Amino acid sequence: MNKITKYLFPTLSIVMLLVGILIGNAVSNRANAQRIMIQNGRLMVEPSSKVDNLLNLIRNAYVDSLDMDSIEDKVMTDLVKELDPHSAYIPKKDLDLVNSELAGSFSGIGVQFTIQNDTVHVVAVISGGPAQGTGLLAGDKIIEVDDSTFVGKGINNERVMHTLRGTKGTKVKIGVNRSGVAETLYYTITRGDIPVKSVDAAFIMKNNVGFVRVNKFGESTYNEFIGALAQLRKEGATRYIVDLRENTGGYMEQAIRMANEFLERGDLIVYSQGRAYPKYEARANGTGRFKDVPLVVLIDNFSASASEIFAGAMQDNDRATIIGRRSFGKGLVQQQMPFEDGSAVRLTVARYYTPSGRCIQKPYQLGEQEEYDNDFYERLISGELYSADSIHLSDTTTYLTKKGRIVRGGGGIMPDIFVGRDTTYNTPWYNRCVNLAYTYQFAYRYTDTHRRELSRYNDWTTLEQHLLKTNWLPEFIEFAKSKGIEPNDAQIAKSKPLLIRLINAYIVRDILGDEGFFPLFERDDDITRKALEFYE
Repeated sequence: MNKITKYLFPTLSIVMLLVGILIGNAVSNRANAQRIMIQNGRLMVEPSSKVDNLLNLIRNAYVDSLDMDSIEDKVMTDLVKELDPHSAYIPKKDLDLVNSELAGSFSGIGVQFTIQNDTVHVVAVISGGPAQGTGLLAGDKIIEVDDSTFVGKGINNERVMHTLRGTKGTKVKIGVNRSGVAETLYYTITRGDIPVKSVDAAFIMKNNVGFVRVNKFGESTYNEFIGALAQLRKEGATRYIVDLRENTGGYMEQAIRMANEFLERGDLIVYSQGRAYPKYEARANGTGRFKDVPLVVLIDNFSASASEIFAGAMQDNDRATIIGRRSFGKGLVQQQMPFEDGSAVRLTVARYYTPSGRCIQKPYQLGEQEEYDNDFYERLISGELYSADSIHLSDTTTYLTKKGRIVRGGGGIMPDIFVGRDTTYNTPWYNRCVNLAYTYQFAYRYTDTHRRELSRYNDWTTLEQHLLKTNWLPEFIEFAKSKGIEPNDAQIAKSKPLLIRLINAYIVRDILGDEGFFPLFERDDDITRKALEFYE
């Protein structure tokens, strides 16, 4: 409750303004008390901050009515932007969606989708999800939701997810257009829990090498990961590849639990410390079930945060060989703190350090988000994605691993074995097709047209063999031409191996999911091939 120092007010207008401010404060339930007083005949407000003061004055004294929630969200967003690049304000309307990315599950209808020509296309019906068994099929085009048209320019990923997701037990009516069926088909689906997978794929490669791809560090990541390792061991795996490429991180605790499986008792995994954040050390407890297996970890320039904690722990303890390209360079720790209105802030509270003592955070300036985000393009222009000699780390300090090897910080984890991008088959024609997602769009269109025929194949090897006998290349060239990319015979001939590999893999994914896609795609991947060569 606000404490008010009582004075005699010289005019009625001041009394009215004071009462207005008091009522405004009571309604808004401000956590921080304000002192309101008169000095030299003037109204004085001493809030806990100028921001609180200004927002209260606007709320209670501004000439017109305003959407104060929207204004507060903008103020909060702009304020947090002045901090480091990883602190973020999350409005109430976005919080559930943001949290669901790392949660073990969310509530929805259970479909994977893509948006093409302003229409939602069902790519797959998730096994065990609410939509399975209702009649909804891969290839269906969602054109109505709850008897309202759901196509057009306003359709985007965010709107689709907000519409199809919802409280568990609620119902949503879907109207779909299906190839070969004239009328619109309707299905009423009861929303339910949809598991969020962290492990994209786990399979045996040649020479008894088990391959596990982890896409994020969410609530269920450790359990999924250890289950995948155990299954691969049961199938005969004796050595492992853990793929953390394009894994932008998540919960530190999950990375620590994963690292614990490979380290000896007492080995340092990571430590963190901040101005108001006491030093915290995480050490292996010796209960790991894979302490002696050979291990390779794959990283690239999109591997960040918890991915770098895991890779750094393996590298600094000389426990695994790191192969790939320099990682992102995120050495900051965020904590999510909720507000009463349902919004939240993810605030950077500490830096973390790998066991050798290095902070791998790349340089940044407060409030300079755009420059920070452009780092990838700077790496591309400098040539470091192609040659290790072009890499320049900001920290010149020498750090030593457990066995005395030199490692450095200040801009990501440097792999033990660098693999530059292979440009052998790259051409401007191919790059444009890929960058504009025409390869992905064509693969889905081809799958949709031939779905009945392609669905006869139950494994990726036989499906790939079928696709290799199918000459879809002229059809793709015409498709790209219809999108404005004129054919170039010499460039098409040069890029043909890459094009066939990529589109065939996309078609396999559309039919068999990630379990089919990754074994096919990784078989010819340059970084994965280097890891397999390391084991030979």
